[in-house]
Amino acid sequence: MLRFVVRRLLQLGPILLGLSLLLFVWLRALPGGPAAALLGERATPEAVARIEELYGLDQPWYVQYWKFLVNAVRLDFGNSSKTNRPVVEEMLRTFPATIELGTAALIFAIGIGVPLGYFAARRYGRWLDNLSVSGSLLGVAVPVFFLAYILKYVFAVRLGWLPTGGRQDPRMDAEHPTGFYVLDGIITANPAASLDAIVHLILPAIALGAIPLAIIVRITRASVLDVVHEDYVRTAEAKGLYERTITRRHVLRNALLPVVTVIGLTAGLLFSVAVVSVTEFTWDGVGRFVYEAIGNRDYAVLQGFILMIAILYVLVNLAVDVSYGLIDPRVRVQ
Repeated sequence: MLRFVVRRLLQLGPILLGLSLLLFVWLRALPGGPAAALLGERATPEAVARIEELYGLDQPWYVQYWKFLVNAVRLDFGNSSKTNRPVVEEMLRTFPATIELGTAALIFAIGIGVPLGYFAARRYGRWLDNLSVSGSLLGVAVPVFFLAYILKYVFAVRLGWLPTGGRQDPRMDAEHPTGFYVLDGIITANPAASLDAIVHLILPAIALGAIPLAIIVRITRASVLDVVHEDYVRTAEAKGLYERTITRRHVLRNALLPVVTVIGLTAGLLFSVAVVSVTEFTWDGVGRFVYEAIGNRDYAVLQGFILMIAILYVLVNLAVDVSYGLIDPRVRVQ
């Protein structure tokens, strides 16, 4: 297993290098250029030339790319042209919010999707199966922003059970050493702060996790239906094994590979491009900050954040590859 993990880690180097090169070329190909974006209305040809000379933007592209790689390794992406704060500080401020929300949405989608898909497959053609298929179609069809409005109107405005947005009640006296509000409440021995952060997570997590939930239900159902008709499952049933043993050892373990693949792709998206749901619930995360940076042509922010998002996506896929080896030993052998 260790050799399997090391081999996957070694493969990350060329992937990350290629991602950094694509990002570097793409940003330089945008109209205007970093110097013009930094100067704004003051972008005269002379001022642009001075800025390019000051920041080395007039040097050959390979020299600029090498400096970009060195600075990326040092986590030095420069300062935001809007806030004038280091990009790394903005990352430390916004990434915890997005990871916390993405994790909550993923727990919601997996915790309901996998069991529901399994039981729907085991009760094929019955009311639970028909209900899960219809519900999954509806979940995929409803846009995230529309579902967010419905959830806010029903549970926050009409019923008043949950807050309309934000990460925590501003009146809450809480410390945030890590930026993960639920974890911070546990670390600082403030259970009220953790509970309040969880309450604020419920609606955006449901809105963000609705589409992944629907996809996981359908993939789990289809995968389990394929497995339950295999000879080894019928043999286990004929031998009189307990149903939970058959489910754990023979059905779920063999049906989980495609489900894990979908979960990995979903996790990468939830941790990176959750822009709409974050905006609807005024969630100050990566998506909202990058969305504003695109409008402001904040090259330093785009360069740093997109690279970090790409690295996060690659790491999630690495975790999926490792989980393949844990679930199915044949993957490790291959």
